[in-house]
This record gives sequence, C-alpha cells and structure tokens, in this order.
Amino acid sequence: MFLLFLALWIIFNGRVTVEILLFGVVISAAMYWFICKFMGYTPQSELIILKKGVYIIEYIFYLVREITAANFATIRLVTTANYEVEPVLIQFETTLKSDIAKFLLANSITLTPGTITVAIDGNRFTVHCLDKTLAEGITDSVFVKLLTKIEAK
Repeated sequence: MFLLFLALWIIFNGRVTVEILLFGVVISAAMYWFICKFMGYTPQSELIILKKGVYIIEYIFYLVREITAANFATIRLVTTANYEVEPVLIQFETTLKSDIAKFLLANSITLTPGTITVAIDGNRFTVHCLDKTLAEGITDSVFVKLLTKIEAK
C-alpha cells in the first residue's frame, strides 16, 4: 500500500524530482501509518488482497464481457420486429457466504443490461429478466464461480 501511495503521489505531481520524491516518501509513510493505526489495515491483509487480485481482475474482465454481450442481446430483442419479448422473474439460491460477495453478485446482475436484481433474502436472489433467453444460465453464472473462488482465498 505504501508503494501505491507513493506511485499516486508521483503521478499526481506529474514529474519526479528529489524534493517531490522525498516529500512523497514522508507523506506515503504517514498515510500508511494512519491506515494501519486507525483503519485496521495490516500487512497480512495486503497479502490477502494480492492473492485475491488475480481473481478480482478476472472477475472485472468477465463482467465487462458479459455487459457487452448482454448489450447486443438486448439490442437484438428490442429491434427485432416479429419477436415477442417474454419477461420472466426467476429465483435462485446461492452458496455465497459473505455479504460483500452477495452485493457484488446482485450489482453485477443489475449492471448487465436486461436483468435487474429485485430482492435478496438471505441466500435467495430474485431477478427480473427482460426475456427468458436472458435468464438462461444465471443461476450458475461465471460471476458466482469467481466470487466463490474469491471467498475461498
């Protein structure tokens, strides 16, 4: 985290001089001390984040890919004149344990065009889909698999 603070300091300054670098080291050290003392941050939590980082990047990649694919599917549904849209409300159970993982899953579903997370009750999700074709595979999506991997680390 210290290196991240220092890198941001250098980026925001726009140039590297001895004064900027020394002042950045002092400011970054002070910020690192602050988050360790008052925000419960530890070097162990940094290692956990680094271990999960690969899965988080993979999750973001799949999220962008699914948003793009759903955009084209939704455009196809809206612009096809002779296709009758059949909205559907589905419910499914998830094995995710943490509230953060459930929050990410619900928001990932809502960010994907054509689907909206209506309610979460414990482990039960209620999702409204613009068409029944958009509901296919939502219960065992790549989002659930990746969030399960992130929780396991």
